[in-house]
Amino acid sequence: MAEPQTTATTEAPAHHEAEPTAFGLAAPAWIALAMIVVIGVMIWKKVPGAIAGALDSKIALIRDQLAEAESLRKEAEALKAEYEAKSKSADHDRAALLERAKHEANEIVAKAKTDAEALIERRTRMAQDKIAAEERSAVEQLRSSTADAAARASAKLIAQRHDASSDARLVVDAIKQI
Repeated sequence: MAEPQTTATTEAPAHHEAEPTAFGLAAPAWIALAMIVVIGVMIWKKVPGAIAGALDSKIALIRDQLAEAESLRKEAEALKAEYEAKSKSADHDRAALLERAKHEANEIVAKAKTDAEALIERRTRMAQDKIAAEERSAVEQLRSSTADAAARASAKLIAQRHDASSDARLVVDAIKQI
């Protein structure tokens, strides 16, 4: 449907309608009266007090929650401080333990050095004693072999130079001397 074209000039309406009224009051007056009645009933039923009580209890609940949150925050800060102190103590203990371990390691190394030196000295002394014993044994063996060889050579020389009559004479001379 096409609308008829209107002219640019505004025309005033031909007649003006009257607003409806009841008991001599127009619609806005009835709305205002209804609002006053509703507000009056709310005051009579103590609705503002109930709302204020509900708000006060909500405020108290929020204050309690804030106080609990504050105490929890303080507890958390105390725990944090305690754990930081424990951490520092653990770091200090770790450093002390590390220092003690280094000291003990140095002592063990020093003891091992002295023990090794003592062992080397003991083994050297044992080797020298064994060499000296072997030398003494070799000298004894050499003397024994030399004495044996000298006795055999002497027996051979005596056997070659002496006969039975010389032996008898030596025995008789030896008996006379006794």
